[in-house]
Amino acid sequence: QVQLVESGGGLVQAGGSLRLSCAASVRTFNTYVMGWFRQAPGKEREFVAAISRSGGTKDYADFVKGRFTISRDNAKNTVYLQMSSLKPEDTAVYYCAASLTTIPTMRPELYRYWGQGTQVTVSS
Repeated sequence: QVQLVESGGGLVQAGGSLRLSCAASVRTFNTYVMGWFRQAPGKEREFVAAISRSGGTKDYADFVKGRFTISRDNAKNTVYLQMSSLKPEDTAVYYCAASLTTIPTMRPELYRYWGQGTQVTVSS
């Protein structure tokens, strides 16, 4: 069983930045591909970013390329999402997730473990 706990959400003005963290309670953190997803009110959950087990490969949704950066620290069992140039449409609950796939994936059904989410609100 893997427990994931997100933190770092909050209220920020458009154009601002936030860094989300996701701490995993598992010894074998470096065997999991990690991903970030988000869900806005009335919308389906959507892929944001994913990172390989070593951190060497990253994948992003088109709408965050150039603005968000995913990273991980396997020594700290933590994955991060640095968000910059935030827009009101980035407002959502952000979830981190862990997958046993061998490469980063944007398919939510391939992620076995999910955090409880952290709210990000971007004001205009």
